[in-house]
Amino acid sequence: MRRRSRTPDAPLAQRDGIDPVRVRLPADPEGAWATVGDHLRGRFGGAIGVERVAAMLRDGRFVGAEGALSGREAYRAGTFVWFHRDFAPEVPVPFGIGIVYRDERIVIADKPHFLATTPRGRHITETAVARLRRDLALPALQPAHRLDRLTAGLALFVVRPEDRGAYQNLFSGRRVRKEYEAIAPYDPGVALPVTVRSRIVKERGVVAAREEAGEPNAESRIELAERRGALGRYRLLPSTGRTHQLRVHMNRLGLPILNDPVYPVVLPEAEEGHFEDPLQLLARVLEFTDPVDGRAHRFESRLRLGAWPDTQASDQ
Repeated sequence: MRRRSRTPDAPLAQRDGIDPVRVRLPADPEGAWATVGDHLRGRFGGAIGVERVAAMLRDGRFVGAEGALSGREAYRAGTFVWFHRDFAPEVPVPFGIGIVYRDERIVIADKPHFLATTPRGRHITETAVARLRRDLALPALQPAHRLDRLTAGLALFVVRPEDRGAYQNLFSGRRVRKEYEAIAPYDPGVALPVTVRSRIVKERGVVAAREEAGEPNAESRIELAERRGALGRYRLLPSTGRTHQLRVHMNRLGLPILNDPVYPVVLPEAEEGHFEDPLQLLARVLEFTDPVDGRAHRFESRLRLGAWPDTQASDQ
């Protein structure tokens, strides 16, 4: 069996915690591209303009394993090319990321509301992974799982690429106990605790997930921890990790989480830079057995939900 050749390390350092784009030049049986520049102009000219590609070549922004490319190099299929994208300016999320635990393999971070876990869409440099790479000087840091941008609380990041699979498997294998806290209306007519099971479908490009008939793929236990007047503080224990699962299940019970802009009704998207009225959902506890050294871990968030003030801790 033919062994795949190792992908060379990127000759460009990260920028703002973001890796450079890596392109492998494809096969060209028709001989369409005489030079590397011909291919790059054809590949990216439609998106950013041929003149912009030419300017990037003049500035040495496309780099091969041997250094900056002029574009005049003969085309060779299989060659790797790297470059940094230009990102639109982002409004900084004005909340810091707490570090709950750190060792040579993992970082347990307390992610604030409004900060995405990983780059996606218009959120690239203002993401938890980009910030932590910069702040902790850990360029290879990667998340083992993902928290929604609007959800605050504990997220596990892996320091070394060779360890990432072991920690990701903890989550995919449901070997992590996750406990969330939510603030939502109190309804004496809703019998709790209850375990909610349903089939949740989330389509790419559609804001809200939906429940449909079929075999359940999502399970959540919902408990009332405390009541204050018309509001309740709920303990949410998901057994699965579908997108928006807890928000969907709370809404199904008629207990939509406070400040949820999607359930029960999709509201107009907030203006960029709007950091008021955070979703009252917090990933409070992570418990697991370390897959590398076998140690039992239990971590608890230091954040608190603003709708349920606690004078002993900082509000979010």
